[in-house]
Amino acid sequence: MSTQSAKPVKTKVKLSTPEGRKKMKDAFSSPWASAAAIVIAMLWTIPTFGLLVSSFRPEKDINATGWWMFFVQPNFTLENYESALFQGTAVTPPLSQYFFNSFAITLPAAIFPLTLAVFAAYALAWFDFKGKNFIFFSIFALQVIPLQMSLVPLLQLFAKGLMIGEDVIIPPLGITGTYIPIWIAHTIFALPLAIFLMHNFLSQIPRELIEAARVDGAGWFTLFRQIVFPLSVPAIASFAIFQFLWVWNDLLVGLTFGGGVKDIAPLTVRLAEMVGTRGSNWEVLTAGAFISMIVPLIVFFALQRYFVRGLLAGSVKG
Repeated sequence: MSTQSAKPVKTKVKLSTPEGRKKMKDAFSSPWASAAAIVIAMLWTIPTFGLLVSSFRPEKDINATGWWMFFVQPNFTLENYESALFQGTAVTPPLSQYFFNSFAITLPAAIFPLTLAVFAAYALAWFDFKGKNFIFFSIFALQVIPLQMSLVPLLQLFAKGLMIGEDVIIPPLGITGTYIPIWIAHTIFALPLAIFLMHNFLSQIPRELIEAARVDGAGWFTLFRQIVFPLSVPAIASFAIFQFLWVWNDLLVGLTFGGGVKDIAPLTVRLAEMVGTRGSNWEVLTAGAFISMIVPLIVFFALQRYFVRGLLAGSVKG
């Protein structure tokens, strides 16, 4: 009677188990993973570094050679930044004013959707009412609607109001040419994702903690102020960063709902106008582009730990 050696049976390790998470951590902590991350980071940084170098080169050097020739024939100038920041015309203000406009747009456009999303997610996560799941999934489904499809209807609403036949449902709002349409548009476009992320985070708060506070007599607002809000600060901060960066770098919404008014146009609108019709003024564009990147870079490097938390908020239980 012949005997056969037993073959080892391979078992699949689930990522949700401690062993699976350990294997995944070891895989991403290997020297090969670190080397790949370094290579990707270098490739991603090279265009930004080239932009920075070009912003300090004279116009004739930019038009004649590539940015890497700066290390062979170093010519340094600050005229590009001076021209970008402080030189304007009677029609076009200097870039410094657009810099202020971007702050005036970005800060409210980040605060408004975040405030609404936190309270909406809190209600959807912990209040019991009929149709709660339907409302949540409907809000989540709104993320698939392209932003471009809503531009014209929103413009008509802000300019002409809403009429059905001869009945006026919403009168003309008279807010064209102000910051208000841009704030409203950014708030509307950000709410679905904000509510989804905040709901997933808030729903993971231990139910025992909420029930213990309710037994002690805490009302829903007291519960939110003393327990839910402090625990949800990482998720709130992470989405605030995402929204800030999105609005700061946005061109379409600011250009569309700004109504062509220079006094409220964001920084990105001025950057699009810096290159002339014949493709000139590249030296000013490089300086202006790097100026526009300063604030996102500061926000990212100062609060980068929240980006990971924002990506993982509500994705893993346990």
